[in-house]
Amino acid sequence: MEELVAPAVELIGIRSTADRPDDLHRALGLVLELVGPGFEVRRFSSGGKPSALVSVSAGEPSVILNAHLDVVPGEPHQFTARRDGHLLYGRGAHDMKCAALVLATVFRDLAPRLPFPIALQLVTDEEVGGFDGTGHQVAQGVRAGFVIIGEQSNLRIVTESKGILRVRLTATGRTAHAAYPWLGSNALLAVTGAIGRLLDRYPVPAAEEWVTTVNVARIETGNQAVNMVPADACAWLDIRFPSSDSELIADLHTIAGPGVRVHVDAVGAPHHADPDSRAVRALRRAAESVGYDASPLRKHGSADGRFYSAHGVDAVIFGPGGDGQHGPAEYVDLRTLRPYHDALTGFLRSLAQ
Repeated sequence: MEELVAPAVELIGIRSTADRPDDLHRALGLVLELVGPGFEVRRFSSGGKPSALVSVSAGEPSVILNAHLDVVPGEPHQFTARRDGHLLYGRGAHDMKCAALVLATVFRDLAPRLPFPIALQLVTDEEVGGFDGTGHQVAQGVRAGFVIIGEQSNLRIVTESKGILRVRLTATGRTAHAAYPWLGSNALLAVTGAIGRLLDRYPVPAAEEWVTTVNVARIETGNQAVNMVPADACAWLDIRFPSSDSELIADLHTIAGPGVRVHVDAVGAPHHADPDSRAVRALRRAAESVGYDASPLRKHGSADGRFYSAHGVDAVIFGPGGDGQHGPAEYVDLRTLRPYHDALTGFLRSLAQ
């Protein structure tokens, strides 16, 4: 889809990170401009994050095509797209700006001609939890018969993904001179001890495994002196968990132990869609018809489909190929965009039949 390369380069050039609200609006505006006039655009805003639901008419759509336009922070050069043959490099190229443009194109071309309503959902906060984008729209009553999240999957169909917990562990101790540590109570040791027990319970897997994982993202203290016992400490954790670990939150308090407080800042439930549903089977046939293995896949990362599955709406992840998302050499494989476009088109037309 060579016609999408130029808008992809422009969209990658927009630094649409959570701390740049003007650029979030710019990214949203660029994709809405690609869709063009003649559609009903319902705009939303929550927590300073804009989003939109584009449709032909009011009413519940049979299918929603969902895309997020925000990205994680990166180095300045990552926001200048670079093409090397069939690979397009840049922040958000794979996660998921190019997929968003394909979804917008499919919606633009098919929505007016289908005998059932579909919608294009554009959000700008997925990378920081999704609560103010898809989560907010779902809370406002947005529903569908089936949802396709255009996250990267190399045209495989993700029917299950892990839940997410954003957690802080905090402790308050008692300051003292570092030469006399027995006179104080080291808050950092309390927090790191809790982290140690947590990692004993959920060790980092040596290879891919469908288990709960804990990422220690940051440990901090207000103490500024080497020769003082720190009296406060905080650790930031990102925890991903399968649906089988249903007692995780209760376990966290037990594992942390006395003197360490557990603050659950955000919870995202695990996501699951029925792999044998009519829609999933139709999408699988459409992907296979363009030459891809569309077998069901489980994804360790959390995505916005969880907001729908919590309300009994099947949502799957289905996106193009590439690699390196959130890394220094992120790229989308341009060769997968046409099959991706054609699979989505074939899927929607098959539902019409």
